[in-house]
Amino acid sequence: MFCIKCGAKNSLEAIYCQKCGALLEAEEETRIARSIKVERGKTDATEDTEKEIFSIRPTLMFVKIGYGLAVLGGLLLVALLSVIYEIIKIPVQYSILAGLALLLIPAFYHLKHKIVRYTLTDSKIEIDEGFVSKTTRNVPLRTIQDVTISATVPQRMLGFGNLIIENAGETESRIVLKNINSPKKYADILLRQMRRLNK
Repeated sequence: MFCIKCGAKNSLEAIYCQKCGALLEAEEETRIARSIKVERGKTDATEDTEKEIFSIRPTLMFVKIGYGLAVLGGLLLVALLSVIYEIIKIPVQYSILAGLALLLIPAFYHLKHKIVRYTLTDSKIEIDEGFVSKTTRNVPLRTIQDVTISATVPQRMLGFGNLIIENAGETESRIVLKNINSPKKYADILLRQMRRLNK
């Protein structure tokens, strides 16, 4: 440390200058003050994003059964055409193609099921439909009045059913989420989210 009066060098712990006896003052640190700008009106981006609670599609149980029946029917058709081959004279390739064509029926229903998706967020239900052109329907949870589970005897035996939502304020007040696996579980989640939103 240097004395500001005589310029003599002193130790860092010295209080008085060893040469002239002047009081040594500690050097002041230069500090840079930075102003922090607070932008009003802007919220965090995470506050605006919706949280997805579940996303489900209709069950493929019937489609799988359809594939099994189509394979069985195709085999029976090929066997039948090979038995009557002597009478009609149909080439074997055509009988195989006819058997494979039966698979187009469950494939159509498989595609039809794949283009539907039901999504529950923390504020609404989204119903997406369409393959090439997509349609999304949004149902706010605040407008839902009632949630009902409906299941036929075959649906109950296989563990799925329909979720019927009574909606206020729309021309089409009844929305049916068809062929849902474990519909009671999803109905409970939906009702819980509605209660949480209304608190």
